[in-house]
Amino acid sequence: MLLREEILKEHSKAQCNKIVAWVGDNQARFDQLFKLFTGNEYRVVQRAAWPISYCVIAHPNFIKKHWKQLINNLNKPNVHNAVKRNTLRFLEEVEIPEKYHGQLMDYCFTYVNTPTEPIAVKCFAMTVLSNLAKIYPDILPELKITIENLKPYASAGLMSRASKILKQIK
Repeated sequence: MLLREEILKEHSKAQCNKIVAWVGDNQARFDQLFKLFTGNEYRVVQRAAWPISYCVIAHPNFIKKHWKQLINNLNKPNVHNAVKRNTLRFLEEVEIPEKYHGQLMDYCFTYVNTPTEPIAVKCFAMTVLSNLAKIYPDILPELKITIENLKPYASAGLMSRASKILKQIK
């Protein structure tokens, strides 16, 4: 498969599934996809984000050698919302190395507190924070306040996620 060309061909669930199936359980193919995901081609990065999340959820070991680059990718200027959304989607599901916990908590609190951040990014960030709060209960008060401050302006989806998380962390 000419991966870059397939990514650019179309942006659909079917195409995402085709790429995920092509990667399968092959680390080298995942590495190819990850290189495109962390590259500088805006459209390629955006479209690679979706299959990346499904590949990592299915094969958490794929990301092991890429953690540093993954976390740094979230800090790129003007990072595409698809990158944040899909990265946080799989971070809900995988064990995050301890040395990235602090940096990731900072990013997630920033995402949740940024009014212009898309709802899905906020929802995934809240879940990542709630998972990390099991390890770092000291962040619970800040997480509760952050979630409570969202309520007056939250969409139905954000309210639903916020309510579930507040029930879990009480």
